[in-house]
Amino acid sequence: MILPMPAHAELSTLAEEFWTWRLATQPDSYDDITRVERPSGWVPDWSPAAIAARRAALSGFADRYRTIDPSTEDTSVQVDHRLLGSALARVHWELDLLRGWQRNPGFYVDQALVPVYNLLLAPAPFGTERAHTLVALLRQVPSTLSQAMTNLGGETVGSFAEHALGLLAHADQDVVTAMSALAPHLPEECHADLAAATGTAGTALVAYRDWLRRHRDEFRGAVSIGPGAFGYFLHRVALLPYPATRLLEMGRQEWQRAVATETLLRHRYRHSRPPELPDLPTLVAREDVAEQAVRRFLVDEGILGQPTGLRRYRFAPMPDYLAPLTWLGVPHHASGQSRPGEDALRYVTEPGPDLPYFPLADARDPRCGIIHEGVHAHQLALSWRHPDPVRRHYYDSTPNEGVAFYNEELMLRSGLLDDEPTSALFVANAMRLRALRVEVDIGLAVGDLTLAQAADQLAERVPMDRETAVAEAAFFAGNPGQGLSYQIGKLQILALLNDCVQEQGKAFDLMAFHDRLWLEGNVPLALQRWELLGLRDEVDVADRLAS
Repeated sequence: MILPMPAHAELSTLAEEFWTWRLATQPDSYDDITRVERPSGWVPDWSPAAIAARRAALSGFADRYRTIDPSTEDTSVQVDHRLLGSALARVHWELDLLRGWQRNPGFYVDQALVPVYNLLLAPAPFGTERAHTLVALLRQVPSTLSQAMTNLGGETVGSFAEHALGLLAHADQDVVTAMSALAPHLPEECHADLAAATGTAGTALVAYRDWLRRHRDEFRGAVSIGPGAFGYFLHRVALLPYPATRLLEMGRQEWQRAVATETLLRHRYRHSRPPELPDLPTLVAREDVAEQAVRRFLVDEGILGQPTGLRRYRFAPMPDYLAPLTWLGVPHHASGQSRPGEDALRYVTEPGPDLPYFPLADARDPRCGIIHEGVHAHQLALSWRHPDPVRRHYYDSTPNEGVAFYNEELMLRSGLLDDEPTSALFVANAMRLRALRVEVDIGLAVGDLTLAQAADQLAERVPMDRETAVAEAAFFAGNPGQGLSYQIGKLQILALLNDCVQEQGKAFDLMAFHDRLWLEGNVPLALQRWELLGLRDEVDVADRLAS
């Protein structure tokens, strides 16, 4: 007699197979949190046959998932089951609801060039294997852009095409400039292949740009994905227990609180002046000292543990071969699951008053980057070592970005920035930005805002530089739900903290709470609440809203 496999064993097997498949099929994007390590020999493929194969594989995984009943298992197994369900829902969202591969010409700029950019983020040296991989990715660019011209059509969004054309206006030259600067870092025997592949990629980028120009008047799709599709994302993927209308209310209330906080701080620091900007070597050296000081502060104040061997988060000078391509992604080397101890690097340029919103704050005080991007680096490193393999992967931005945004105000209120008023003011202003992103994100998703209107709101109401505002609006329009993740994730964390304090009373341990939160930073907060407090009310509400 063959006994049935226990639910947890069957779930673990399915999760392992799913994530092996997902690492080879997940789309690339500007975001640094979603980056994955690709299997050896991987190149992007968005041909009609590949898309059909993705759908078939998803159907098979979903069928197996539905046969697993974890109800007799402990809560941790049930949480893992819902996690895998979220991952499956995300694939359906990407393929059949969001449909960037069918609606967004910029999607193919990402699929063609972001893999190249990601490969450049790890520091030198560039050995033969890495060089060959780079050449293979460049050689794949014409195929990827040919697939774009096959898949894009009447449902393609005109404003997405216009944004892509803006990127493509200089993309071919940027690739040539970057690869010319990279060549001296590669083995000499790879130089000819690199030059040939670069030329082929540049020609394909020009051809794609020309094709978009010829067909731009045929693209009549709407930016909005509609309330129904957006609701699927909110409740099936992100597992949020709030309808979009409630999310808007939450964002607007936080906007008011952020404006009040910034106003009070500006009054308190009304006689202060921004610090002078350092030169690049001084900035890198200051960040190294500041990062270690922040870690000591966290331990000394009993806020967050710093396990032995936890990697560093460091600034590094921007390499000449990377600088021309930073419009493709956050210039942050986060490493990966196979190298959780490898230091994370944030590449920085020579400070100056014309720097964009976030780099300018980092140049004035590196702690502004440490308390957000540095949190991502530490949270990911901890999650990659999670004893439960199902929880080592990215599921949705809400918990990850919620943790980093929560940490900013945590550091503000804990006194870390008391010695630098400009940094405290930046954190308060960034609170305005994250609150406004909720309104912008939802407005784009349900059709209340155009892409231009969203960029205007960001530029005028934060305020922020126009270049950053346009880039943010385009990214949120193409990735609904990401913009709201910062603010809503933070609010969920605050609610979870409150509930833990109420339940545990004097036994509540702030450091233990944060240590667990960072470790579980990939897990949606509704599931964390269920596992930590035995309350599955938010999961049940998300299910009702999704039905």
